[in-house]
Amino acid sequence: MRVSHSSGQVSAAFDDPNLVSCGGLAPVVALARRCGLARLVAAKLTLPAKGGVNAHLKVPALVAGMVAGADSIDDMDLLRHGGMGRLFDGVRAPSTLGTFLRTFTFGHVRQLDAVAASVLGELAACTPLLPGAGQVAYVDIDDTVKATYGYAKQGAGFGYTGVKGLNAAIATVSTPLSAPVICATRLRRGSTNSARGAARLVADGLKAAKAAGAGGRQGTGLVVLRADSAYYNHDVIAAARRAGARFSITARMNPAVSRAITGIDEATWTPIKYPNAVFDEAEQRWISDAEIAEVPFTAFTSKAKNKHISGRLIVRRVTRRDPTRASTGKGAGAEQQALFAAYRYHTVFTDSPLTLAQAEKAHRAHAIIEQVIADLKNGPIAHLPSGSFTANAAWLVLAAVAHNLTRAAGCLASAFHARATSGTLRAQLINVPARLAHSARRLHLHLPQHWPWEPA
Repeated sequence: MRVSHSSGQVSAAFDDPNLVSCGGLAPVVALARRCGLARLVAAKLTLPAKGGVNAHLKVPALVAGMVAGADSIDDMDLLRHGGMGRLFDGVRAPSTLGTFLRTFTFGHVRQLDAVAASVLGELAACTPLLPGAGQVAYVDIDDTVKATYGYAKQGAGFGYTGVKGLNAAIATVSTPLSAPVICATRLRRGSTNSARGAARLVADGLKAAKAAGAGGRQGTGLVVLRADSAYYNHDVIAAARRAGARFSITARMNPAVSRAITGIDEATWTPIKYPNAVFDEAEQRWISDAEIAEVPFTAFTSKAKNKHISGRLIVRRVTRRDPTRASTGKGAGAEQQALFAAYRYHTVFTDSPLTLAQAEKAHRAHAIIEQVIADLKNGPIAHLPSGSFTANAAWLVLAAVAHNLTRAAGCLASAFHARATSGTLRAQLINVPARLAHSARRLHLHLPQHWPWEPA
């Protein structure tokens, strides 16, 4: 491919007032209006008059900018080019939107959380966002540290990754037939432990997921909370149980878990083969075969008796390539030393009613939340743009709304786009150039001929 004319015969000028670079944004904004985003903001958000007026216009503007690819406050200027002022009402300058975000307090961010949860419920009701949620749904929680730079970021600190930044905790809901959508978020200090406030996040996430159809109207469907070992504690599991959900959480390798593994009969181990090989970071190799077994287990026995939780301990073991790298910890007996030298173990504590093989496979699918985190970091939270902590917290909530809107638009477009990444959806459906024209008192968008994804 090459340019059809020499450079001296090509010119460019930014002089067309009827062009827009993101014609696909119009149906997404219409979907947000149909789901009552502006109405919910007006009903639930009570910002002060100074800087917080017209929230029902500014929140949709921020969400629209994120859907179109904005990852900073200055990027919101993309809503004011060419014919955007004719295509949309209520567009605001970036400086106005920045002032608006800085008026938020923690209480206002929680009000915005309620708006986001309600919008998710509306999206699930009017689009095929979560097919099969009434039968089986999974709520996943995880957190990530978003790197920040400079000294002006409130709450920035060094977390478990060793990177200075802010900690974003995220809960998603998905089904075996759908891609995940975000049902709860929480921005925390960068030095925060993963489990801090996790029980509240679980409660909020499960409530929003059920409002979006998880478990069905009668609550008879299966809803499972999945998490890694950072969330293996009594409060998180208790929050899931209070919400009527099952749990599937990676268990830490403590003495009680080690004893349970030692007690598993050798004859009960069942070979499994992964459909896709799994990369073992510790061993630095790909694993395609393993064995699984289960044993009854009661967790948190060091706490008061009424805080003991009983369930199943599902164990997956993989033969060690280098037994000399094994570490069994202090006080391990000879039998445990031999056992842990021969295999590496991964344990899951669950009360899932699924069979052993189904439950183990379903827990591995918890990794799907990493795709959501990657989508956010490749989009709205590529930066946490404000020096104000609460402004960044509000930005994270709005990023979740934008992600869910984009996902819902993909579900309406095609089966492929229903599971595509946000970047793909922006490139193929949102950022489509268009020319505006008026005819018979109607506004027409003229899109590129032979656009590859025109049917969507």
